[in-house]
Amino acid sequence: MSRLVFARFRRWRLLAPLCLSALLAGCLALPQTGLFAFRLAVTSLGVEEVRIGPYAVDARLDTSDIMSLALSSLGAGSLPVQATLAMGLGLPTGMPPVEMSGFRWSLDMPGVDPVSGQYEQDVTLTSGDDANLRLPVAFDLLAGGREGLGPMVELASQLARQGELPAGSELAITPGDLRGLGMTLPAGLLTPTIRLGVGEDGRLIPRG
Repeated sequence: MSRLVFARFRRWRLLAPLCLSALLAGCLALPQTGLFAFRLAVTSLGVEEVRIGPYAVDARLDTSDIMSLALSSLGAGSLPVQATLAMGLGLPTGMPPVEMSGFRWSLDMPGVDPVSGQYEQDVTLTSGDDANLRLPVAFDLLAGGREGLGPMVELASQLARQGELPAGSELAITPGDLRGLGMTLPAGLLTPTIRLGVGEDGRLIPRG
């Protein structure tokens, strides 16, 4: 009898990671409530707190005012644009809680060099209770020189005015270790990088 119990326990230890990955790696679906990519739901994605250098960008600020600030800073060689990417993460209804050991992320916006970072904190993912995360994003307004200054100023103004990423942007998320069902699924094992594009209407589009 003890051998039978031990054999069943060993079989469960072998199958548990596959069960966890199956829950986390289901088919892509796009319900009205959010985008489920590998069963990880990105429920919201917006832009907050846009700043140019030490100045907060008011959405009502005229673009010419921003251009004047940029032109006055040309001699300094750089002028950082900083913003906060607000993102909601959750799980589909009925899934057990999962603990994610942070994640790597990268953001590619039209006309701007890609930016990336590492979210170091653990994230508790719970069905029906989204985790609201904040990712700091920064790029150099003067990186393109005087010729590229106009488009960069317009991008900074658009981020503040619309509160969302411009169409054509792509966000990539690489999950860290995942813990659930009493098991740990190491980063990179059956949890590939999730890529989400931004459509013309701000809708999130899964990328292959």
